Amino acid sequence: QVQLVESGGGSVQAGGSLRLSCAASGRDYSPLHMGWFRQVPGKEREFVAAISWLPSNTWLADSVKGRFTISRDTARNTVSLQMNSLKTEDTAVYYCAADKELSRVKTGGAMHWGQGTQVTVSS
Repeated sequence: QVQLVESGGGSVQAGGSLRLSCAASGRDYSPLHMGWFRQVPGKEREFVAAISWLPSNTWLADSVKGRFTISRDTARNTVSLQMNSLKTEDTAVYYCAADKELSRVKTGGAMHWGQGTQVTVSS
């Protein structure tokens, strides 16, 4: 069983930055491909970013390219999402996802999910 715990959410003004982290733990936490999704009430969960196990290739949604960066620390089993130049439309609950299959992470079908962390961007 794998547990994912997110941290780093909060409130920020537009143009600001936040850094989200997700720590994986459990008996079978590696190797895992990991990613981030976000969801606002009344809408479907949306892909934000993904990073593969090794090599650490990355993928970003078009809406966040140039502003967000995903990275991982394989030794500590953590993945981070650095969010810069935040916009009000980035407001959402952000979820960490992980799976042994990269395609599942990128399409939202990952086996493991965190509990979510709220990000609020005000104008």
